[in-house]
Amino acid sequence: MSKVNNLLVLPRLRVQSANAISSPMTWGFPAMSAFVGMMHALERKLAAADINVSLERVGVVCHDVEAQATEGGYPRAFHLTRNPLSTYAEKKKINTDGSVTTPSFVEEGRMHLDITLIFAIDAKASDEQRQHIAQETGDIVSGMRIAGGSVMPNPRVSPDRQRPTWIALDDDSSEREKHFKRLKRRWLPGFALVLRDDRLAEHSRTLQAEDENATALDAWLDLSRLNYQCQVDSESGELRWEVRRPYPGWLVPIPVGYAAISKQFEPGSVANARDTQVPFRFVESIYSIGEWVSPHRLTSPEDLLWYVDNDLDAGLYRLNNDYIQRAQRT
Repeated sequence: MSKVNNLLVLPRLRVQSANAISSPMTWGFPAMSAFVGMMHALERKLAAADINVSLERVGVVCHDVEAQATEGGYPRAFHLTRNPLSTYAEKKKINTDGSVTTPSFVEEGRMHLDITLIFAIDAKASDEQRQHIAQETGDIVSGMRIAGGSVMPNPRVSPDRQRPTWIALDDDSSEREKHFKRLKRRWLPGFALVLRDDRLAEHSRTLQAEDENATALDAWLDLSRLNYQCQVDSESGELRWEVRRPYPGWLVPIPVGYAAISKQFEPGSVANARDTQVPFRFVESIYSIGEWVSPHRLTSPEDLLWYVDNDLDAGLYRLNNDYIQRAQRT
């Protein structure tokens, strides 16, 4: 049975110019770490407004995306902008012959999003307090950044469908299931991003059975691309090319956190660190496989909610999601 009793839902948010580059190796949707970071920032802002609640997990349902990139061919490029140069920067670019060297572009991938955010919220409140907290949360989020993008009014959806709500799930399992089914219908059409570590592990074993030198990276790359294979038609004998899909579903490569590549340094001991009051560690991105799932296939709130699952002894700072547990049971 689900242990999540309260959901705070911010439906149909329009996020303009969000970061489309989720890691050094992936693009197409912001990393889930961006939404978890936004959740922590929101919790602090609520505390500053004398609303003491705990936001424990966050889920995202994507209704629409609009990548700011070229169309019309296989090679694609981001739409880049030239920001005005400061006086100091212009002076630094003056050459000895008097000419000025224009600084190069810094590539930034941007996209517009239409998303619904779902938070697992832990607090006791009356119906009136829930309504107040939900509305206050919506007002605060409207002035925040989500994955580097600005929250804008959504002209595609009526104001009633954009109203933030605090939903208390029933303790009775059957009533809870009915309530969650009604809630899922509000998130259609759309897709929720879930974690599929199991697909990556299973495919690694499959490749290693064929080639003992195969690694998890080989499996990750194999699941990240479209693979074509030649098939012979049994009746006509003609050759045809088909897309090979080892697993059903819409699988995508995603970053899920960071792994330490150095020891932990004392606060202030590393030059140019962003925060000199906390310990510092060099890290690199870690990757896994995710799946976009239609909300009507979810059976509990845990299926789409993400949370921090660090292993400090192993130097892992990563996110987790419990969709796999339900998938393995079925």
